[in-house]
Amino acid sequence: MNIDQSQFLRWVLVETSHPGNVGSAARALKTMGFHDLRLVNPKTLDISTQAEAIALASGAVDVLETATVSGSLEDAVQNCSLVLGLTSRDREFGPPALDWESARALISETVANQGQVAMVFGTERTGLENEHLALCTHRVWLNANPDYPSLNLAQALMVCAYALRETFENRTQTTLTSADINDGVDFADPIAVAAMLEHWREGLEAIGYLDPAHPKKLMPRFQALFARSRLRKEEIDLLRGIAKQMLLRK
Repeated sequence: MNIDQSQFLRWVLVETSHPGNVGSAARALKTMGFHDLRLVNPKTLDISTQAEAIALASGAVDVLETATVSGSLEDAVQNCSLVLGLTSRDREFGPPALDWESARALISETVANQGQVAMVFGTERTGLENEHLALCTHRVWLNANPDYPSLNLAQALMVCAYALRETFENRTQTTLTSADINDGVDFADPIAVAAMLEHWREGLEAIGYLDPAHPKKLMPRFQALFARSRLRKEEIDLLRGIAKQMLLRK
């Protein structure tokens, strides 16, 4: 059977300020054959009805009008096994970093196994914050001028959409079949990982290993460790079982 690979890809814009950028993003997605646009806490209410957004969406008003608005990034990336945060800023902690070529290969592999993928873009002024990256499986940067790596939000989205269209078209030169898509690993989504980490925080406090008054950087270090591991669903259950035992000792 033929697989519509675009259905497995979500394009998530976090706390956008300018309606025009959302309209331009909708146009870029439709031009490249994508459609699933998700907005997290946009600064402008009813953004799909704003004149600037409609004008810059041009013929892609349908993508703009069907964009999903969420109150949190957790909601927007629910059930995604691969969540890529696009940012050029280095971070001390957080998910492992990937160059764009490696990210494309990972997206292609995940989509081929019918896994949901989210591409997450931050605010126009500051990009993604650490709290947003905590819900990403990887941090991804584009190969831009190191002296000036700044891209407009819609430009960054267009670069990624164009590259992924090429990736998917090259892959579908050989038609995907049901036999091709049943060998995927059942990775845990970032929401399940975050819940497990909270369970661990409670357990570590219960056994006295974590002092809530002076937590230092223990939990960010655990978060980075587990992010590098790309945990499977059964491993989440195992780790939560350990946390449960820690709490029983309280």
